[in-house]
Amino acid sequence: MRRTTRARAVAAIAAALAMLPVAAQSQAAAVPAPPPTGFRTISLGMPVDQVKDALRKDALYRYRGDPDVSFLPLSGESLIECEGTSYLSRAYFQFAEGRLYVLILVLDQRKLDHYSMFTAFTAKYGEPASFNPTEAVWQSEAVRFSLERPLTVKYIDRRVFEEQVARGAAQQDLEQLSRERFIDQF
Repeated sequence: MRRTTRARAVAAIAAALAMLPVAAQSQAAAVPAPPPTGFRTISLGMPVDQVKDALRKDALYRYRGDPDVSFLPLSGESLIECEGTSYLSRAYFQFAEGRLYVLILVLDQRKLDHYSMFTAFTAKYGEPASFNPTEAVWQSEAVRFSLERPLTVKYIDRRVFEEQVARGAAQQDLEQLSRERFIDQF
């Protein structure tokens, strides 16, 4: 009798131990991943030349080289715009101080739909930090990741973007002050 009781106890403990990895995996799956900082081989913070090289090597982009690069004279920033292939219609890469801080992917609506993308992102990254009819946003301290209608995915480096906004506000204040000083001269 002792052997059967002992055998049952050992079997119960073995069964409980066998369940531990499954329980740990299900808990790990329940914790959402942080929003991504890039797509495929291109990540926020990369220098312009490294992004150009990645675009040349990735068949998803129809990057033609410097004809796809624009300089934005008012802000001193550069922008790469190129066509995509497969599920990607267009891609935009915006740089500040030579580093990527905005990545915009316009997806092909004939091959993908908003609901499928939203469902996949919610399963992977959890519920969005904000949600409205035009966009769903997932955020971390480093990145603002959004799915916008009709079908656009945006990655924004929050630190650089907030610096740009602050710099723009300071520029507007300076222009307002200059305007007022000019008017005061009359």
